[in-house]
Amino acid sequence: MARQQERARRTRAAIIRSAAVEFGKSGYAAASLNRILEGSRATKGAMYFHFDSKEDLARAVLDAAVERYRTSIERWLGRTDLGPLDILRGMLDEVALRLDNDIIIQAEFRLIIEPEFHRDVQAGGGRILGRAIRMLAVRAIDQKQLRHDADPDKFARTLTAALAGQRYVTDMVGGPVDMRMRFTEALEIIVEAMGTPEWLEEFRTVGWRASARPDDLNVGTASP
Repeated sequence: MARQQERARRTRAAIIRSAAVEFGKSGYAAASLNRILEGSRATKGAMYFHFDSKEDLARAVLDAAVERYRTSIERWLGRTDLGPLDILRGMLDEVALRLDNDIIIQAEFRLIIEPEFHRDVQAGGGRILGRAIRMLAVRAIDQKQLRHDADPDKFARTLTAALAGQRYVTDMVGGPVDMRMRFTEALEIIVEAMGTPEWLEEFRTVGWRASARPDDLNVGTASP
C-alpha cells in the first residue's frame, strides 16, 4: 500500500510539473492536455484519477506555487542571524532566482494574468510575499533600519508593485535579463528613500549580507 501511494504521489507530481511547463509556455487556453501527458509519461486514466479537468490541473499548479512561496518565505523569516532588510533582500533574491529557474513559479506568473485566474491573485504567492515584506518593514522600523516615520504599508505596496513591474517589463522587452539584479535595484531605490542615515552608512560600506542559493530552490519536484 505504501509503495502504491508513493507511486501515485510521484505520478501526480510529474503531471503537475509537465502541466507547469505547458502552461508556462502556451498559457492556459492554448495548453494541450496531450502535451502534458507526453511530458509526464502518465496515462490519461492516471491524469483523470488525480484531476477532474484542465482547470483543476491549473489550480494544482497554482497551489504548488503557493506552497513554494510559503516554504521559502517562512525559511527566510525564521533567520535570526540577519537584520530585517538583509532578510528581505535574500528573500527577494530567491524569488527572482525562482522566476528564472523554477517552472512552477514561472507557470503561476503566466496563469494569474489569464482571465480565468484573475481572482487567484488575491490568494497567490504575491499576496504572501506582500505580507512578508510588510512584516519585515515593521521589524526594520523597530530596529532603526528604516526611519521611524516610514509607513510599512506604503513600503510594501511600492516595493511589490515595483517587483511586479520589473517582471512584466521583462516579458515585454524580451531577451536575457538579470532578474536578481532588477529586484535588488528596486529594493535599493526604496530603501535609499526610507532608510535611516546610520543603516545607509553601514550598508554603503558593507553591502548586502544575504543572497539566495540555487540549492535552496528544490526545483526538481512539483511541491516543496
